[in-house]
Amino acid sequence: MIATAPAPESIKDAVIGAIRDLPDDVSVEDILEALYVRQKIEVGLRQHTDGQTLTHDEAMKWLKNPARPTEEPMS
Repeated sequence: MIATAPAPESIKDAVIGAIRDLPDDVSVEDILEALYVRQKIEVGLRQHTDGQTLTHDEAMKWLKNPARPTEEPMS
């Protein structure tokens, strides 16, 4: 039998799952932070899959530039 990948979950299901994983006494701020972090990780993983990455040297050069733009460079 060949294993198949699970169907992608909806955004709503992902949000509900992320909230369920938090403790019962969580604050609204904690929920928002957890969702924000999850979204940033998902964007980063998607960028990696799409080849939108920097080498270590490129990242260090960008970080050392005091006049760098506020958004990260993607080549």
